[in-house]
Amino acid sequence: MKRALLIVLDSVGCGAAPDAADFGDAGADTLGHLFEREGLELPNLAKLGLLEVLDRGESPTLPGAAWARMREKSVGKDTTTGHWEIAGCVLEKPFDTFELFPQDLLDEIGGPFLGNVAASGTEILERLGEEHLKSGYPIVYTSADSVLQIAAHEERYGLKELYELCQRAREVLDQRGIRVGRVIARPFLGDSAASFKRTANRHDYSLMPPETVLNRLQAAGVETIGVGKISDIFAGSGISESHPTKSNADGMAVIERLWREKREQPHLIFANLVDFDMLYGHRRDPAGYAQCLREFDAWLGGFLPEVGEDFLLITADHGNDPYHQGTDHTREQVPLLTLNAPLELLNSEDFTQVARLIAARFGLD
Repeated sequence: MKRALLIVLDSVGCGAAPDAADFGDAGADTLGHLFEREGLELPNLAKLGLLEVLDRGESPTLPGAAWARMREKSVGKDTTTGHWEIAGCVLEKPFDTFELFPQDLLDEIGGPFLGNVAASGTEILERLGEEHLKSGYPIVYTSADSVLQIAAHEERYGLKELYELCQRAREVLDQRGIRVGRVIARPFLGDSAASFKRTANRHDYSLMPPETVLNRLQAAGVETIGVGKISDIFAGSGISESHPTKSNADGMAVIERLWREKREQPHLIFANLVDFDMLYGHRRDPAGYAQCLREFDAWLGGFLPEVGEDFLLITADHGNDPYHQGTDHTREQVPLLTLNAPLELLNSEDFTQVARLIAARFGLD
């Protein structure tokens, strides 16, 4: 029985990419700035080579550890683009982005809507949440990423109704040939601007990806198990089973449970831990981001002895430097930390090295 575990630390970048200035991200460095300004220490990630990746000296590493730094080749810095490239698909044409959506598009989706602006998720609730409660109209907004986000109150509007509206938006975009990476349902609760809070019932409706290593693994009889929002990111394509989670802590608990099942079928566990990005990167909260990394590192210290001779990969999909201006992702390189890699790791010009390593682990070309 062969198995592998791939963990994506959402937004944990390690320094501006060479083309970062083209994305308005010159000088961004998520991990570097957190180490320098928050007194961050991550001893268990250091055992896999993190300090070497960051050029912060050397530390004792585990036998079988190997590390590298990867640059994104695809044109973009969003979750979908990063994950698809990790799975072997490089996007040479960026997804479509908007500052506001055409009114005829919104009319076809359903509407009427409030908003139709570029804004952060917390800001838009403060501005329009109370009006949404009065009118019942959902809030539509976007960001620098290729996303159409719809926020609605779970009780006033209804979670089922919000999901159906977002599914309709996905269908309309696809029918029109508009390449928006994700439609995101953003449910929230509360009764005033001071108490509005997004819930864990977010759901992403992604564009269907081209063939990835996940499809090839399935065809070869390897189970592909998504943890967190992985199935959403790939629109279910190439995913044998999905385990949605509500937080990093929940995701780490699910990883442990699945790992300890010791299935007889060859399998890949592919997990996304989103709290770094969603709760702290976009909200520009460096102290919270650093503490979130410490919590993951502490969990990793207890999990590493369970890896044994199996294959572990830890990487990221983009950056989100909490010290950078604005609230958007940052165009950064990402670390790649492994145990028991089947091929030699190289500092690479794209993220597809991850797909090649996973394919090799399961005997695919």
